[in-house]
Amino acid sequence: MKRTAIKAASLILTVLALSGISACSKHEDKPAASAEIKEYVVGTGATYAPFEYENEHKELVGFDIDVMKAIAQKEGMQVKFINTPFDGIFTALAQGDRDIIMSGLTITEKRKLTVDFSDPYFEAGQVIVVPLDSKIQKIDDLKPVKVGVLQGSTGDDMMQKLLGDSNANIKRFESSALAMKELETGGVSAVVADKGAVVHYLSNNQVKGIRIVTDENFPKEFFGIAVKKGDTALLGKINQGLAAIKADGTYDKLHAQYFDAVAK
Repeated sequence: MKRTAIKAASLILTVLALSGISACSKHEDKPAASAEIKEYVVGTGATYAPFEYENEHKELVGFDIDVMKAIAQKEGMQVKFINTPFDGIFTALAQGDRDIIMSGLTITEKRKLTVDFSDPYFEAGQVIVVPLDSKIQKIDDLKPVKVGVLQGSTGDDMMQKLLGDSNANIKRFESSALAMKELETGGVSAVVADKGAVVHYLSNNQVKGIRIVTDENFPKEFFGIAVKKGDTALLGKINQGLAAIKADGTYDKLHAQYFDAVAK
């Protein structure tokens, strides 16, 4: 009977030991707690009102900021905006310092070689700004004069094609506003910039003695949100969110807020 009792006790201990192993295994295999939602870093150049600029509290605000926030809300994304100089914004994306860049970026075939763009979210276009007494009527009239442009912009590209890459008549500025001020003081004879930025500047500053020239030779331009080449998952979220805010009227409300109040 002692042997039987010993065997029984041994069997119980074995069962308990096996149960302990099983329990440990189950504990180890338990899925980890869900990871925190990724925070996407959005690079934007805060010198391009009304698309992105700093308010009196040094906060990044503007049409692009609000559109990106609305997209993020639809997709359950967290976004953090960082002021990024426009002339280095594509490099910041390529190096992984930014996950997204949104800064009044015109979708071009050249840029498509290095980044992936979202669906267009804004129809833009270049205009020429000149003094009232200027004889400039079209882009070809800019060949003999000094022209102000936003550095790295499509206006800059257009002037390089017209005048040559290193032509001294192309004066580059960190913002369209600075280029406009240079025009006011006579430092340049014309400015080539996006219509939205020009109209906003004229509407918010007491500027007299200048006019806007349009040229049918200027191609239509569309702004897009850029992500690193091949980041299809993030691009899909952005496009899905953009479609959603267009469908529910959020986009139209934001567009009216920023652009309907100024003369077109």
